[in-house]
Amino acid sequence: MPNHFTTSDGFRIAFHELGGPPDGFPIILQHGYTANTQSEWVSCGIADALAALGRRVIGIDALGHGASDRPHEAAHYGEARMARDVSALASHLGLKQFDLVGYSMGAVVALLCATGEPRLRRLAIGGVGEAVVLLGGVDTRSLDNNVLAEVMLADDPSSFPEGVQGFRRNAEARGNDRFALAAQARSINNRPIALDRISIPTLVLAGDADPLAIRPEVLAKAIPGARLQLVPGDHTTARTSPEFTRALVAFLG
Repeated sequence: MPNHFTTSDGFRIAFHELGGPPDGFPIILQHGYTANTQSEWVSCGIADALAALGRRVIGIDALGHGASDRPHEAAHYGEARMARDVSALASHLGLKQFDLVGYSMGAVVALLCATGEPRLRRLAIGGVGEAVVLLGGVDTRSLDNNVLAEVMLADDPSSFPEGVQGFRRNAEARGNDRFALAAQARSINNRPIALDRISIPTLVLAGDADPLAIRPEVLAKAIPGARLQLVPGDHTTARTSPEFTRALVAFLG
């Protein structure tokens, strides 16, 4: 069962203790759009692999996702807000330091958190590429966020491109609120991220066939000292590849 804390503006955010000793050095995991802690990190074995390092592993469900509250107003969303929720979780748990892993939307959340969170020790991100540098977030050139919002709101999504229909199917399969997800799609971060302010060790992971993470070397170069590692797969299969988990374990071990 998830635990919850309440944000300063009154929303309940769910978090999950995913294994490892309670006194182990904590890792917070932030999932991507339409996902949740279970689908992103638990079912593929990543959480267990990190807990086997003797680390305390904690997953957070972003607002509008999983077991967190699901308001329908776009004003409550955006990755910058989600980054503040990650910091609020760390404060709620009394963490003095932690590592952070984010994928896709969660990678943007993690990067924004890393620009101003002094307790962060290491950062690992995946599923994003040059669009973070050029556009401030997820790659809207490959996945139009306005179309994504529309497919979430549609009574019949069958007329939409297959790619966005896949996000709608994922949302429904995971029990997410599609109206809340439409609000997040309307609120994605499109402002420059101060990547040059990130001074902690950073790993950039990207699938070699991921259309949402093209030219990840541009992103890695924009983060001082960041290391890039390519793994096989597209936006979905890269994260579930053994190479992805091995790279995380090696970096956070």
